[in-house]
Amino acid sequence: MNLTSLGHSLLAEALYAVVGILIFGVAFWLMDAVTPFSIRKEIEDDQNTALAILMGAVIIGIALIISAAVHG
Repeated sequence: MNLTSLGHSLLAEALYAVVGILIFGVAFWLMDAVTPFSIRKEIEDDQNTALAILMGAVIIGIALIISAAVHG
C-alpha cells in the first residue's frame, strides 16, 4: 500500500465519519422537534428514567443504521 492510496482511504474515512455525525445530529434534532415535550426537561428535571432508556435505545438504533449505511 503506497502513501497515496493510504491518504485517499483516510480522507474517505474522515468524510464518512463527518457525514454520519451530521446525519445523526439531524436525526436527533428531528426526534426532539417531533416530541410534544422537552426531552431534556423530562430527563434532567423530572428524572424520567423510562424516557432516558427509550432515548438511549433510539440513539443506538440510529447509530447502527447509519453505521450499516456508511459501511455498505
